[in-house]
Amino acid sequence: MTRRRGKPSPDEAETLAVAALSFLAEEPERLGRFLAVTGLEPENLRAAAGTPGFLPGVLDHLIGDETLLLDFAAQQGIDPSEIPAARAVLPGHRG
Repeated sequence: MTRRRGKPSPDEAETLAVAALSFLAEEPERLGRFLAVTGLEPENLRAAAGTPGFLPGVLDHLIGDETLLLDFAAQQGIDPSEIPAARAVLPGHRG
């Protein structure tokens, strides 16, 4: 994602959400918690990733856990506020 202030484009928001999913998948404990919270199973994760609400849900998961949010933002070298900003431009936002 481009490191800039302001509203990200939908493409930038999706790119950030994909990076967030990769971040979750890097550690079995993080991915396991995501799967438990969402009710997904490892074998249906790939199919679920293609559904419209999946990427926004990944960002919602990070936003709901401050430690994950801060760790992901630090890994990406971005301000943590960029994550909710990205979420706001994806489908299903109720802001």
